[in-house]
Amino acid sequence: MVTSIILLKVKRKKVNEVAEQLADIPGVSEVYSVTGKYDLVVMIRVKTNDDLAELVTGNLVNVDGVKKTDTMLSFKAFSKHDLDSMFSM
Repeated sequence: MVTSIILLKVKRKKVNEVAEQLADIPGVSEVYSVTGKYDLVVMIRVKTNDDLAELVTGNLVNVDGVKKTDTMLSFKAFSKHDLDSMFSM
């Protein structure tokens, strides 16, 4: 399982619309609106790096209103919550 965290800057009046579109993409497990430098945080959980590449370059770029993204890859999960959800799939 590949877990990625994507930080997004979004056009001001499109935050809710973008969040809803992202939440409907297969592989996107959570979308959070946040305070700070970014507008949205997107959690992605897919089987392979190729699936991640396809999701980011094939789907994310087609969402109107996204101005900038920063993508981080997770190496290891330490949270009990994350571990419990992985085994419940």
